[in-house]
Amino acid sequence: MEALVYLLNFVFDAYLMILVLRVWLQAVRADFYNPFSQFVVKATNPVVIPFRKIIPGFAGIDMATLLVAFIIGCMKYSVLALIGGQAIEIMSLLFISFLFLIKQSGTLLFVIMLVMALMSWVVQSRSPAQMVFHQLTEPFLRPIRRIMPDLGGIDLSVLVAFIALNVINIFIGSVIPIWHYL
Repeated sequence: MEALVYLLNFVFDAYLMILVLRVWLQAVRADFYNPFSQFVVKATNPVVIPFRKIIPGFAGIDMATLLVAFIIGCMKYSVLALIGGQAIEIMSLLFISFLFLIKQSGTLLFVIMLVMALMSWVVQSRSPAQMVFHQLTEPFLRPIRRIMPDLGGIDLSVLVAFIALNVINIFIGSVIPIWHYL
């Protein structure tokens, strides 16, 4: 049973992150023809396209993809509750799914910045994924870089962003006790 729950968690979490990536790529106007961007679009198109025909975007944000991500979060907690033999309360399910979507977005930002930092040490040339990751994280790191002093070519903005994300996570966890279980 634990293996099934683990696999379901992985599948739901991974697909939700890909959906969040799609919204994020569109919001920062990342290179659509980049192979990484193409993977994200092709992996999400079968689920997103039917919703995009009905739900328009709003202020440059792909609302259809956000709705699909929210539905995936609802499905995750519904399936896990059914497997665990728990009752499903609709309002709790909607609230937990919304929090899960927010938390996964922060986790995705953290992971992408971590991968970028590791790639900067290992990869000598610019890879397509590295270019897209730069486009994704630049809106978050640019304000930090403006404030931070230049330390002779050492960029500590990612470290400051890591600390900020963890502080936000801890703060929300202290306000909303269920946050730690998402």
